[in-house]
Amino acid sequence: MKSDLAGSVSATRRILGLPWPARVTDAEKNTLIAGCLGWMLDSLDVTLYALVIAHLMSDFGMTKAVAGGLSSLTLIAAAVGGVMFGVIADRVGRTRALMGSILVYSFASGASGFSRSIFELASFRFILGLGMGGEWTTGAALVAETWRAEHRGKALGLVQSSWAIGEILAVAVTALILPRYGWRAVFFAGVIPGIAVFWILRHVPESPLWQRAAHTSASGSLRLLWRKDIRKNGLIATAMNALTLFGYWGLFTWIPAYLSLPSAQGGRGLGQMQTAGWLITMSIGRFFGYVLFGFLGDWLGRRKSYVGFLLMAAVLVPIYGFTRNITWLLILGPFVAFFGSGYFSGYAAIASELFPTEIRATAMGISYNVGRVLSALAPFAIGMLAARFGLGPAFLLQSAAFLLAGLLALTLPETKGKQLA
Repeated sequence: MKSDLAGSVSATRRILGLPWPARVTDAEKNTLIAGCLGWMLDSLDVTLYALVIAHLMSDFGMTKAVAGGLSSLTLIAAAVGGVMFGVIADRVGRTRALMGSILVYSFASGASGFSRSIFELASFRFILGLGMGGEWTTGAALVAETWRAEHRGKALGLVQSSWAIGEILAVAVTALILPRYGWRAVFFAGVIPGIAVFWILRHVPESPLWQRAAHTSASGSLRLLWRKDIRKNGLIATAMNALTLFGYWGLFTWIPAYLSLPSAQGGRGLGQMQTAGWLITMSIGRFFGYVLFGFLGDWLGRRKSYVGFLLMAAVLVPIYGFTRNITWLLILGPFVAFFGSGYFSGYAAIASELFPTEIRATAMGISYNVGRVLSALAPFAIGMLAARFGLGPAFLLQSAAFLLAGLLALTLPETKGKQLA
């Protein structure tokens, strides 16, 4: 009977021609929903800032460099939060840490609407970053440890795809609220994600791997990070992730402004509704990039898929940055988002498969978020370059980051199909 059950669990079927498990357990389903909810609502809160950045610059008298600097501050805080919540998740469990991270970024997003100065806004964006970094670390570890090896990439790809859904929701929220009530009310909508915590509390089980792991002291566990094989791959993964995050945040923090600012300021002069439409098409492309990477990663392997996406992004980003025709911007946008974002589904799988359970969340938090600290310079750097050369040419820097990240990815081992322990 046990072997029959195992066989039915591991069997696959095809949905729209793509392989999917024939039976998904309740634990797999609920952790997947929790991971998707957390990441989707994280995306909503973070994207709201990018969508109202032009209004913040006007009301607070901020330059492009300062506006980009606030985004960089959020990324630095996300790095701190990722490490902090990673340690918490290894100590008290994945689900508790996940709920805590969601509450932190929900509170901070709503509080941003009460800002009366750049300092107050910066403080709330820093707190939001703490929760943002923690959510990725805890959610990815929870899903990776609950799902089977042969379908882990797909599950993590679906979690990552919820980021695009959050972006679409953010565009919709901003389009509905901003013209009527202003940017403060847009931030108030960011409190809503906190409701998800109540569902997670009732329905999401703790990771069985974490429950079975032998819990040593924090210092004893962290010594594993310096084991030769773990240290080498961890350093490579961290550098690779820093470059991809540098490319991503520098590019997508400024694309809304790139589309909406007048040509005299280095933009393309699209109206508010046009910009919203163009951004939604990019989010759709991003969604499919996240999802399909998961399937490709489980089929072709993590490394080939990861490198392929990054090389395509390195080619497409300069073309997009120098395009002035708004129709071509609409056509190219989904492809830029598909390849310039989809590889993130692979990093969660790669990182979860590089580290052992007792330090997985901590190591993933360090690897992902130390890279995020280094990438935090990207929005600021693009703002500085844009002031001199325009936003489009400034995106060449992001193309170079994608190319270098792809070359680094070639040096990591292939982890497809690895059983977590």
